[in-house]
Amino acid sequence: MQTTNNKRGGRKGPTVDELLAAIAKATLHIDTLETRKSDSLDFHDVAVWSVKAALEAAYRAGLAAAKEER
Repeated sequence: MQTTNNKRGGRKGPTVDELLAAIAKATLHIDTLETRKSDSLDFHDVAVWSVKAALEAAYRAGLAAAKEER
């Protein structure tokens, strides 16, 4: 997976890609967000409550990052 905002910009902490991968692994049980060109590896059945938890984690991470930038 490639994002446009994956640089650290001199800040400590994970990149956006690293953070999203960690959230996906912890909440969705997806080992990697890299494309592996295999349907059985690239498509996952995920419960809606897990998707909600992942979105909430990403939102909280964004809020925390915005506070650090101030």
